Amino acid sequence: MKILVVDDHVLIREALRDLLRELKGEDTAIIEAASAAQAMRQVEQNGDVGLILLDLALPDRDGLDMLEELGARHPQVPVVVLSAYHDRDRVMKALDLGALGFIPKTERREVMLSALNLVLAGGMYVPPEILGRVGPAALPGPAAPGSRSVPDPALGLTQRQLDVLGLLMLGKSNKVICRSLHLAEPTVKAHVSAILKALKATNRTEAVIAAKTLGYDSHR
Repeated sequence: MKILVVDDHVLIREALRDLLRELKGEDTAIIEAASAAQAMRQVEQNGDVGLILLDLALPDRDGLDMLEELGARHPQVPVVVLSAYHDRDRVMKALDLGALGFIPKTERREVMLSALNLVLAGGMYVPPEILGRVGPAALPGPAAPGSRSVPDPALGLTQRQLDVLGLLMLGKSNKVICRSLHLAEPTVKAHVSAILKALKATNRTEAVIAAKTLGYDSHR
């Protein structure tokens, strides 16, 4: 497995090198880049990169802009942001742009390992303090009268909406959800709208965080 570490600080890259070897064993190949330009070249030259760790404070480009480009050009490669700045707006913006995780650099080694393992298993990692801030506002209301099949009372969603939510929590786009569930795109959009309404969320990222706050597991 190849992991690309994008950070302009040599000491940070050295520390991550040891951490990542512990994550996936001796067969892990660590590729490094000290700038956005170097990182894009590495991605182009290494088509089998399986994970990107991205610092947002890069010397030649805003990390969020690079995150957006990576999502557009290499959507199959999971990106985890590793940043010293983790205010709620920054975290939400990164997740909106397609990051599958946001890990503050102040986190303990064990937390970083758990977060990266979660992402590699197909999940999404959000800092607990961010979950705590959105929790009260994200609680869903009661299910609409007459709604069919509500297997999870905490969320108040139909089974098909839960299927869509599970794929949202894995970072899947509407088109991928359409293919996975054999649904038309207008149907998926309607389900997404229902999920946002039920979770009192204004976008997909807030819906995912709200579901995680309620303890919903996308794999069950």
